[in-house]
Amino acid sequence: MRLKAAFLSTKKAWLKIVGLLFVVLGVIGIALPVMPTTPFLILALACFTRSSPTLEKKLLNHPRYGITLQQWQSYKVVPVKAKYAAAIGMLIGFMLLLYSAPPMWVIFLVAAIEVLVMIYLILTPSTPPAN
Repeated sequence: MRLKAAFLSTKKAWLKIVGLLFVVLGVIGIALPVMPTTPFLILALACFTRSSPTLEKKLLNHPRYGITLQQWQSYKVVPVKAKYAAAIGMLIGFMLLLYSAPPMWVIFLVAAIEVLVMIYLILTPSTPPAN
């Protein structure tokens, strides 16, 4: 029983650390146009949901990102504004990638990933269901 408790305690500690890392990456994404913010905060929320109710509440009550995170957690909703921001960010990132003249396989790989992400975003609801 002690081993199981120790494992759960270690797992929660690692989830907190990884969640905090995702928050840092999200904060970096605020300043860099080619780095996303919300996906990292969603990942942080997933970590905190399993490890720290206090940190989960802090994210869910954040003045700027709280509502988006609440809607994601409850309904898996991505607001239209976030979809546009993602599309513009991916376009800018792709243009910067082309400017750096990488190998063709890198261009095709990044393009394929970005197309799949956009398909996912387009198919994801933009508003919570009406009750």
